[in-house]
Amino acid sequence: MTRDDRLPRDAQSILELAARSMFDLFANASEGMMLVDRNARVVWINDQYRRFLPALGFEREEDFVGHPVSSVVQNTQMHQVLATGKPILIDLLDNKAGTFVVSRIPLRDDAGEVIGVLGIVLFDHPETTLQPLITKFARLEQDLNEARRELASQRRSKYTFASFVGSSPGALEVKRQARRAAQSASPVLLLGETGTGKELLAHAIHAASPRAGRPFVSVNMAAVPDTLLEAEFFGVAPGAYTGADRKGRDGKFKLADGGTLFLDELGDMPPSVQVKLLRALQEGEIEPLGSNKLVRFDVRVVAATSRDLQQMVRDGTFREDLYYRLNVLPIRVPPLRERQADIPLLIEALCEDIAARGGGTHLELSEQARALLAAQGWRGNIRELRNVLEQLALRSDSQHIEADEVLAVLTEAGLTLQPLTTKISAEPVQVPDLEAAVVPLPVQIAALEQRAIRDALARTGGNRAAAARLLGISRASLYDRLGDAENV
Repeated sequence: MTRDDRLPRDAQSILELAARSMFDLFANASEGMMLVDRNARVVWINDQYRRFLPALGFEREEDFVGHPVSSVVQNTQMHQVLATGKPILIDLLDNKAGTFVVSRIPLRDDAGEVIGVLGIVLFDHPETTLQPLITKFARLEQDLNEARRELASQRRSKYTFASFVGSSPGALEVKRQARRAAQSASPVLLLGETGTGKELLAHAIHAASPRAGRPFVSVNMAAVPDTLLEAEFFGVAPGAYTGADRKGRDGKFKLADGGTLFLDELGDMPPSVQVKLLRALQEGEIEPLGSNKLVRFDVRVVAATSRDLQQMVRDGTFREDLYYRLNVLPIRVPPLRERQADIPLLIEALCEDIAARGGGTHLELSEQARALLAAQGWRGNIRELRNVLEQLALRSDSQHIEADEVLAVLTEAGLTLQPLTTKISAEPVQVPDLEAAVVPLPVQIAALEQRAIRDALARTGGNRAAAARLLGISRASLYDRLGDAENV
């Protein structure tokens, strides 16, 4: 302990007494103490420490005291405290004698020079004496690892090409092009209407690429305010602006480093961000907001849009140079109306997923119900089809769904139904066996329309006006068909 000349004599005496008392307290309460001099040689050990000597390999005290501490105590950090003058208050020490919780405190002379180090063994056998603390630390470490795994799982691809349901020529061609694109490092541009499965394909391309083990990070241009997009892409340096995180924040390019960056709704990107994105893609480096340092990155870009980018380029709302930068491997995802042969498979897959997510039973649609769904135009594509199936699952008391239930949901949802173009006949028409042979679509629709009109009249007690409203057609159209049928 050094003398502080600024203190009154009485206060100095009290300080020296406190220091001696603390030393005695540690000497008696600890599991052992040692002193090393400025040359890192052991100059003293107390009685408690002597019991460790046999385990350290020394029979006599003189074989231990007087020797360099690094030669008699394995893994010691006493020399580090001598060099830095900074204490190590809590540390774990492993050596031949066991595992110990130790403290190392520098000792200074009156001039403030480090003249030695006091080493204190606070606990031996920490696995028992510190069990509550170790258990809590292990639990915290486990929670941290689980959080890291959860975060990593969120940045992995969720779908593969098997998730893109369909065996129609259009679906098979999309999967063929996407598989080829997965093996390339060039940007991919997915084009198609909303709800066709572009995001699913982006995940599948990443999962089939050499980057599958790295992050998959997505940015939805339509979901992020224009003022925040730059920070979302490039990150924010510590304290870049008032309210910014003092630790800074990584952008999507940094998070996706080594993996795939998915730019969804590309056509909604504001012009101010387009030029910075182009520069980043050309140079392979970004500059976080508030920073003057460039950060290198390595990402594979997959973009998607439901908008006509070529028309936007002509209108001047989308940069031509960025368009050509991203339109290297364009893949057009066909709308559902161009792959109606896939609708039965999609219905089956969607019903399974809805049941799995909701914990309910799997819907079973009759042939007429399936054919009615297959006849629709589906402006919202697969997303719209799923919505209708979810409504049927929630509204029906039975897992068996008939065509009239489908028709009611389609009508009440305000969806545009295919027009009824065939007159109703006086005699019931048998619905064709769709699995026995390929039946022309108009014949299928005609049979379903007749069934739908009969069911609507039955449900409304023969009230033609109510039946027309239920069917979503005008009364004149319904009367026309009924009149022709009665004249047959």
